[in-house]
Amino acid sequence: MQSKAKVLLAEDDTSLAFVIKDNLEEEGYEVTWSADGEAALQQFLKGGIDICLLDVMMPVKDGFTLAKKIRQKSDIVPILFITAKSLEADKLEGFKTGADDYITKPFSMKELLMRMDVFLRRTKKMHSEEVKEYKLGKLGFSYNNLRLYNGTEEFSLTQREADLLRFFCDHANKVLKREEILLNVWGKDDYFLGRSMDVFITRLRKHFKADPAIILETIHGIGFRLNA
Repeated sequence: MQSKAKVLLAEDDTSLAFVIKDNLEEEGYEVTWSADGEAALQQFLKGGIDICLLDVMMPVKDGFTLAKKIRQKSDIVPILFITAKSLEADKLEGFKTGADDYITKPFSMKELLMRMDVFLRRTKKMHSEEVKEYKLGKLGFSYNNLRLYNGTEEFSLTQREADLLRFFCDHANKVLKREEILLNVWGKDDYFLGRSMDVFITRLRKHFKADPAIILETIHGIGFRLNA
C-alpha cells in the first residue's frame, strides 16, 4: 500500500516520539524520526519529505533553527511545530521562521491528524492546479512558481506569501475582513495567526514598492483591500 505522505518527525522525547510515530504509521503515513535538529536536517536533505513535525526544544539544533534551514531548501513543505510552549513570543518566532502552524502539548492524535490533513491537501491541490498567472499593475505573479516579477527584477515568495497574495488577487479592490483572510489562507481565525498575517502583509508591501500604483490598504478595524 502506498503511504499517505512521508513525515519528518523531529522530537527528542523518545516516548512521545514513539507514540506519534506509531499512530501516524497506523494511519498510513511513512515516518522518519530524528531525536535532534541536526539529524533531522540531514534526513530532510535526503529528499522526499512531504510534511515536517518539529519540536522546538531539541539538542544540537533547536526547532526554529531547523525550520529556517528547511525553508532555505523548500517553501512548499508544510512545517508544524509540536511544542510544550504556548507563549506568544514563541509562536510568533515560529511563524517568522516559516512555520505553517502550531500544536501545543498535550494534544490529541485526532487533532494532529486533522491539522496535517489540511496542509497536505493544500499542497496536493497546489501541485494539481492549473497554472495561475496574475497581472498586478507592472508586476506579474506566478502562483505555481512562487514568483513575483517585473521587467528587470524577480522576487521569490514563500508558499504562505503566495497563498495570501493569490487570495488578494482573486478579490482585488474589495475590502476583505481579517477573519475572512485567516480562514481562507490559514484555515482558522486565531490571534497568533493574525499577528503572523501582519508579518506577511509587511513582506508583500515591500515587494509592491516596485510599482507604487499597487497599494495594499489597511481598513482600520476591518481588514485590508488590494488596490490594483
